[in-house]
Amino acid sequence: MMKRPGRPIAALFFTTRPLALAACCGLATVFVAGWGCTNPLSSDDSDFGDKLPLERLRQIETTNLEAYKKVATPKPTGAEGSKLSALDAAGSAANSAAAQAKKQFELAGSTKLTLEECRASALEHNLDLKVAFINPTIAEQSVSEEEGRFEAAFTTRALWQENDSPTASTLSSAQSKQQNVEPGVRIPLRTGETINVTLPFTRSETNNQFSTLNPAYTTDLSLSMSQPLLRGAGRRANTAALRIASYNKQAEDSRTKLEAIRQLAAVDRAYWRLYQARRELDVRQQQYELADVQLRSAQRRVDTGRSAEIEVIRAQSGLADRLEAIIIAQNNVLIQQRELKRIINLPGLTVDSTVLVVPTTEPDPVEYLFETGPLMARALENRMEMLELELRLAADAANIDLNKNNALPLLTMDYTYRVNGLGGTRHRSNEVLIDNNFEDWSVGLNAEIPLGNETALARVRRAILTRVQRLGSRAARELSIRQEVLGAADQINAGWQRILASRQSSLANARALAAEQRQFDVGLSTSTNVLDAASRLAESQSSEIRAMTDYEVARVDLAFATGTLLGAGKVRWEPAAAPDADLNFKDYFPIVPEEIISQEVSIEKLDTGPHTAEKPAPSEPAGEPSPN
Repeated sequence: MMKRPGRPIAALFFTTRPLALAACCGLATVFVAGWGCTNPLSSDDSDFGDKLPLERLRQIETTNLEAYKKVATPKPTGAEGSKLSALDAAGSAANSAAAQAKKQFELAGSTKLTLEECRASALEHNLDLKVAFINPTIAEQSVSEEEGRFEAAFTTRALWQENDSPTASTLSSAQSKQQNVEPGVRIPLRTGETINVTLPFTRSETNNQFSTLNPAYTTDLSLSMSQPLLRGAGRRANTAALRIASYNKQAEDSRTKLEAIRQLAAVDRAYWRLYQARRELDVRQQQYELADVQLRSAQRRVDTGRSAEIEVIRAQSGLADRLEAIIIAQNNVLIQQRELKRIINLPGLTVDSTVLVVPTTEPDPVEYLFETGPLMARALENRMEMLELELRLAADAANIDLNKNNALPLLTMDYTYRVNGLGGTRHRSNEVLIDNNFEDWSVGLNAEIPLGNETALARVRRAILTRVQRLGSRAARELSIRQEVLGAADQINAGWQRILASRQSSLANARALAAEQRQFDVGLSTSTNVLDAASRLAESQSSEIRAMTDYEVARVDLAFATGTLLGAGKVRWEPAAAPDADLNFKDYFPIVPEEIISQEVSIEKLDTGPHTAEKPAPSEPAGEPSPN
C-alpha cells in the first residue's frame, strides 16, 4: 500500500514532481512557439497576409504615346522637289503605300487550315476548355467527399490520471493512479445509425487498504449503437447530401458540355469570319488593280490628246480610295485571324505570331426545307441548359426533403452492451473477459424539441421558393430556346435568298463595268463612270461574300440552338484527371489532361432534315467581267 508522506506547504514548489514540471515546460514552449509575443486577443498584421502597396491598387498610371512616335520623313526641297507636282506626289504616295501593304502580307508566312483541323485544335489546346474540363473533376470530388462521410474510423483514447485528495474515511482512497487505453472502431451507417465498438484497458492503483486487487486490471468489450428516430432517421435523409452532390456533378457535366459546344461553335464562326475577311481583301485588291489599269488608260488618252487632264485626276482619286479600302480590309484580316488563333491556340500559331492563316474549307450553301416543330422538340431535348435545370430541380427536391427532416425534433435511442473483465494481472483480466461471466446492457432515449423552430422552418421555406424560382426559369428558358431555333431557321432561309440575289447583282454589275470600259475606250464615258461601276461591282461581290459567310454562320447558330454541332462525326470530351492529394497545385496546373475518364459525353451531329441538292452557280472571278 502506498504511504502518504507529509509535506510542508512552503516546500511544495521545490518538491514538484518531475513529470508535472516537464508538462509545465512543454506548455510554455508550445505557447511561445505558437503565439510568440503577440496578443492572442487582438489582430496582428501577419493575420491578414502580405499587403500590396496602396499605389499599386489605387494609383492609375498614364501611357506616354510620344515614346512610340515615328520620326517623319523629310519632304523633298529645292529643284528636285519643284519637279514633283501635287498630283504626282499623291500618286507616288498611293503606289508606295499599296506596295508596302502588299509586301507586309507577302513577307509573312502562311499556313493552311481546314475547319476540321481548327475544331480538333480547339478541343486539345483551347484554354477556356481546359479550365472548363476541370469543373467536373472538382464536382466529382464533392461526391467523394459526401460518400466519405460513411467511412469507418479507428478511434483511440489514452488517459493517465493521478488523484491526491484528503478523505474523511479509511474506506476511501486518498491517493490513486489510473492508466486507461481505449481503442475502438466507429462505423456510421447510411440509415443514420452509428455503431461504436471499443476495447478499453485500465490499470488502477490506490492507497485504500480495503482494496481487494491493488493494482487492478480491467478489460472490457463494449458495443454501443445510437439510432435517430425522427431527425436524421432513415437512409433517404442521411444520403440526401450525397444525392444533391451527385445531381450537382451531373449538372456540372452538362455545363461543361455546353461550354464545349460553345467553343466549337465559336471556332466555326471565327473561321468563316476570317474567310469573309480574306475574300473581301481579295476583292479590294482586285478593285485597286482595276483602278490602276483605269489610271494608266486615262493617262494614255490624255497623252494622245483624246481626253482632258481631269480624267487622270479622277482616276488618281479613285486609286487612292481603293488603297484605303485595302488597308481597312487587311486590318480586318489581322483582327479576325487573331481571334481564330486565340480560340484554337495551336502550338506555334500564337496570337502574336505573324503567320497568316489561310482557310481552305469553302462554303457549300444548299437550300434547306425545315420543319420547325421537330427542330424545336430536338432543341428542348438536347440543350444542356434544359438538362442542367432538370438536374438542379432534382437537387432542389432533395434539399427540400432534407430541410423538412431537419425541422423535426431530435429523438435518439441509445443501446450499449458490455462484457466486463477484471483481474490482478492483465492476463487474468483477459481470461475473465473471454469467459463472458459478467455482462451488462442499457437502453435509453434522448430528446431535443426546439421551441419555435423558426430557423429550420425558414430553411424549408427558402428551399421551396428556390425550386419555384427555378421552375419559372425553366419555362423562360424553354421559350427562349424556341425563339432561338425559329430565328436561326429564318436566318438560313433569308441567307439563301441573299446569296441568290447578291450573285445576280454581281453578274449584272460585271456586265455594266465591261460596258463602261468599252464606252470609255471610245470616248463616250468618263473615268468617274468606270470607277463607279467598279465600286458597284465590288460592293455586290462583298455582299455575296457576306451572304455566304452569314449563311454558314446561321447554320452554326441553328446547330447551337438545337444543342448540337455541324460536322461529319461526334465529338467527345473528357474531364481533367484528378491529381494526387500530395501533388502541389503548381505542378499540376500546367499538365494537359491526357487520361481518359470513364464518363464520355457525346455531341451529336446536326441533322438539318430534308433539303434540295440545288447549289448556286459559281460566280465569275472579280476583275474579269463577262464580255457580254
